[in-house]
Formats: sequence, C-alpha cells, structure tokens
Amino acid sequence: MSVIRRIVRLGQLPIPVRQYLLITANYWAFTLTDGALRMLVVLHFHTLGYSALQIALLFLFYEFFGVVTNLVGGWLGARIGLNRTMNLGLGLQLVALAMLLLPPVWLTVPWVMAAQAISGIAKDLNKMSAKSAIKTLVINPDNREGRLYHWVALLTGSKNALKGIGFFLGAALLTVLGFTSAILVMLSGLTLVWLVSLFSLRSGLGQAKLRPKFRDIFSKSRAVNILSAARLCLFAARDIWFVVALPVYLSTQFGWSYWLVGSFLALWVIGYGLVQTQAPRLTGRINTHSHTHGESFNPGAQAVYWAGMLACIPAGIALMLQLNFASEIGLSIGLLCFGAVFALNSSLHSYLIVSYADQDGVSMDVGFYYMANAMGRLLGTVLSGWVFQQWGLVACLWISSMLLCVTTLISIGLNNKNTELNK
Repeated sequence: MSVIRRIVRLGQLPIPVRQYLLITANYWAFTLTDGALRMLVVLHFHTLGYSALQIALLFLFYEFFGVVTNLVGGWLGARIGLNRTMNLGLGLQLVALAMLLLPPVWLTVPWVMAAQAISGIAKDLNKMSAKSAIKTLVINPDNREGRLYHWVALLTGSKNALKGIGFFLGAALLTVLGFTSAILVMLSGLTLVWLVSLFSLRSGLGQAKLRPKFRDIFSKSRAVNILSAARLCLFAARDIWFVVALPVYLSTQFGWSYWLVGSFLALWVIGYGLVQTQAPRLTGRINTHSHTHGESFNPGAQAVYWAGMLACIPAGIALMLQLNFASEIGLSIGLLCFGAVFALNSSLHSYLIVSYADQDGVSMDVGFYYMANAMGRLLGTVLSGWVFQQWGLVACLWISSMLLCVTTLISIGLNNKNTELNK
C-alpha cells in the first residue's frame, strides 16, 4: 500500500516537477551504464594486451563525436524539442551496447571505436538535453538564481555519483559475468528505461519559439565563450591522467586488481559527485531555505579562485611521486583532494552556463558549452594514452597542472561579469 500511495503522490505533483524527476531518472540510468561501459572497455582490453595508447584510441571517436554532437545537438534540441533528443540519445546507447555483443574475436579496434563513437553521441545528446531542460522547468519570473544553482548542483552531483557507481558496476560485472554477459545485462535494463521515457516525456520540451538557423550554433555571448574555453582546459587537465593513465598505473605499478581499481575510481567519482551537490553551500554560502546568496557572492571570482587552488594539486602529487614519498598513499590522498576541488570547479561552471544561457532555445548555448567540454575530454584522452606511454604518470600530472593554470587565467574574464544569485 505504501508503494501505491507514493505513486499517487507522484501523480499529484505539478507537471514541471514530474518532468524534472523523469528527466533526472532518465539521466541517472544512462549515466550508470555509461560509467560501467567505460570501465568494462578499459579493463577488458587491457587484459587482452592492448597498450595505453591503443586503449585511449578506443575512446577517440567517443570524444570526437561528443564535440560534434554538442555543437549540433543544441541546435537540434531547440528545433525539435529536448524530449526527442533525450530519447534519441537513449536509443543510440542501446545500439552501441548491442554492437559489443559480438563474439570477442570480432571486436576489432575499428569496430569498438565505432561503437564508442555512437555511445559518445548518445551520452552528449542525453546530457545536453537534461542540463538544458533544468532551466526550462525550474526558472520562471518568480524564481531566483539561487534555486537554479541548487537544482543544477543536485542533478550534476547525483549524476557523477552514479557514474562512480557505474565504474564499480563495470568492474564487478566484468569479474562476475565476463564482458559479453555484462553488456547484455546493461542493454536489457536500459531498454526498459527507454520505453518508459518514450511515452512519458512531454512533447516540445525546450523547443525554441523561433526556429534557429544552423549558422546560429556558435555562441555570440562573450560570457559563454569565455566559460567554454575555461571548461575545455579544465576537463583536458582531468582526463590527461584520469582516463587511461591512472587505471593502468594503479594496475601495473601497485599491482592492484581490476576489482580494486574499479572500486577506487568508483568511490572517487561518487565522492566527487557528493561534493558537487554541496557546491552552492561551499562556494556561495547559499541559504537553501530562502535561496538567497551570501555576502557579495560573485561566481566569476569563485571560478578563478577554485581553478587556482586546483592547479596546485596535480603538481603536488607529481612532486611526491618523483621523490618517492609515500607514493601509493600520497597518490590516493592527492586524488581525493583533486576530486573535491575539481567538483567545486565543475559545479560552478555547470551553474554558470545554465545561468548565462538564453531562456529561449537554451540548448543552443548549453550545447556550445558542452562542445568545448567534449573537446577538452578529447584532448585529455589522447594525451592520456600518448604522454603516459612516452613519459609516465608524472608527466601527465605536470601537464594537468599547466592546463589548470591556463584555466585560471581564462576564468579571470568571468570576473568581469558580476553574475549574482539574485537577478
């Protein structure tokens, strides 16, 4: 009876709230399979003898098509509605998973790269749709920006926590079921989510009043362009050591099992996601009951401060590894610190783009911003395999620190736009 009462209560919620919950559940399910698939591919193909650079190349098209998808997907969402782009993303992820069900001998590098390309398109369609839909559902003339920051942080943080659980799930499924059976389990679960989403998401969600032309895909907003450049460097700085270099390093240098590697990375991303949900409190001293801001809160200045703080951490980890000072413990603690500070940077950026984006056709600006995000991941992924194979993890960390210094310098431009939480 309690389950029935909860279902009835959900049905009595306002339509925007129900749509928000549905989009969030959709995004969660997709993220869970995406994180698991990433860990499955990295660990499985490392077992087959692939080098770090070869594993990085498996994700090359995943990241490259993320760049294209975000650029075009924002325009597409503004024209046909975010409900259609979100469902399209889920459907493409089902295709990508199905492609990996072939016998292992047929899973050649070009085939896996093609599957990852489709998965990259799916992921960014889904993410762009979810982030854009928040502004459409949450903001109205009576709302304040503090409420927007709260909901953006909640969605982003919960998504990343589930991505971490996905890493754990991927390692666990690979250990217990093997590669093919693990893919089949994920395919079955995501198919159910897709069917529910097809019949439940509201038609025309996020569709612009005036159909944008294709030439409008590039943002004309100075604030969006500066933020996008900072985002590119921020994510390149993370992925240069996180995507390939770190899992392989933990396995080869410290002798960690796949289960332990997957568990550690899962806990890292879960913690990272939990910190993101608290970003409004930690960066802006927001009162969550009244949704007002603390004294002279300036998100642009906060972005500069936290990017500068983050730049120090990979440099510190690199020094500890070079000096052989408690390498295993030092690396683990350093990674936890990096995850916490990176989470605040990422959450601030996620709020700022939704705040800066134009209300009509919000997906255009959000899509452009996540295009830069995907370009940063692409750069970081390629460098992760190449730099690690040539010079090792320490070199990856030093380059990461340099990229974060560039992020800090770019973010100074955001401080010129004093975007407060009360507008």
